[in-house]
Amino acid sequence: MWSYLVRRIGYSFLILAGVLILTFVLFRVAAGDPAAALLGKNPSPEEVESLRESLGSDKPLFYGKWKVTEQFTNADFSKGRTLFPGVNIEGNVSAGHGALTLSPESRVVFRRNFARENTPLRIEIEGENVTLTSSGGAIPLQNNTAELADAPEELVLTGGSVASIRFFRPTAHPFDSQALDSLTEIVSFQKTFPYVTFFDFGLTLQTREPIRTKLWRGMWPSLFVMLPVFFGELLCGILLAMISCAWHGTWIDRGIMLLSVAGMSISYLALIIFGQWFFGYYLNWFPVWGWGDIRYLLLPIAIGIFSGTGSGARFYRTVFLNEANREYLRTARAKGLPVWNVYFKHLLKNALAPIITRASTVLPFLFTGSLLLESFFGIPGLGYEGINALNDSDLQMLKALVITGAFLFVAINLLTDISYAWADPRMRLNKNNK
Repeated sequence: MWSYLVRRIGYSFLILAGVLILTFVLFRVAAGDPAAALLGKNPSPEEVESLRESLGSDKPLFYGKWKVTEQFTNADFSKGRTLFPGVNIEGNVSAGHGALTLSPESRVVFRRNFARENTPLRIEIEGENVTLTSSGGAIPLQNNTAELADAPEELVLTGGSVASIRFFRPTAHPFDSQALDSLTEIVSFQKTFPYVTFFDFGLTLQTREPIRTKLWRGMWPSLFVMLPVFFGELLCGILLAMISCAWHGTWIDRGIMLLSVAGMSISYLALIIFGQWFFGYYLNWFPVWGWGDIRYLLLPIAIGIFSGTGSGARFYRTVFLNEANREYLRTARAKGLPVWNVYFKHLLKNALAPIITRASTVLPFLFTGSLLLESFFGIPGLGYEGINALNDSDLQMLKALVITGAFLFVAINLLTDISYAWADPRMRLNKNNK
């Protein structure tokens, strides 16, 4: 048993590692620079640098001693562009063929955008036969690279051709990277109590509120909606399936299956809209927006249960019918045991394994359903926060929700494997059972 649990926990860590790598690629690499989306048009270089520094998006991906700075404007002349803020081109130049060609009397002047005292500066130039000078004189270049103890007010580039010039400032240490930041968001160590923190995703990009606070605040409304929906549709599905199995082949069985298929065929969104109109506006039985007492939860919970009961009833009916003809049930009925004893004590107990399997697959996906329920009913849960983060392009909040959902999914699957041993002792969880 213990060896099986250790092995399953090891598999879970591998799955979580894959999820973390995927989210890192999607939200750090593929999503690009968040400063452009958050600061709008024409932000100042100091604003861009400050935001990138707070988000850690200026750091190298995995390893590096230098990170990009906006103290001077990073210029790329390889595509023929010659106009950059803070860059002044004097004299005759020729743009094209992947580089900016300077005549002997021309020069490119880079003016410092803002000051950072006692901060070294690294300059990388892609070009040929160029000379770099400042107010202090010529700056020696080694392989078109220079490192200065402090940034001068002005840099002048003359001679030759230049394709691009980039400016960097030092990182705290070579491993101070975006990858390390992603790991410390999951778990980080500190010198003061509580010494270890988990799931600290920093601040939201829009409101600058701690994400952990928003997750904690949104978790409770989501639980108040998701857990009743989960247990409600589970119990309703099992009861309807047992009734259908007990009266198999009769009009009761056919009626339950007809209603189940009809419930499965109706769109979740259509159920929400109809429920709000009919029970909220027409009959005025329930409030349809907001978060207050239990009346605000009754309608969304009822819609969630109705939406999931149909598919559950059909699945459980198939499971019960497969078990109904087993010898132990025929023996129980032959002994004259009451119907409730036969079905609830014997049939349900031996059908728990597939029931647990389906329940474990449904529970994580209730979060997807809560996106619609919470959005249409104004319930401030995690689904509601996810929709708002998507509309606001708040990638930091979206990443936190994705990682939290992945941990939830893995934890539920691990608990499912453990539950199999409780539900059916015939399933021996030893090293030979994989």
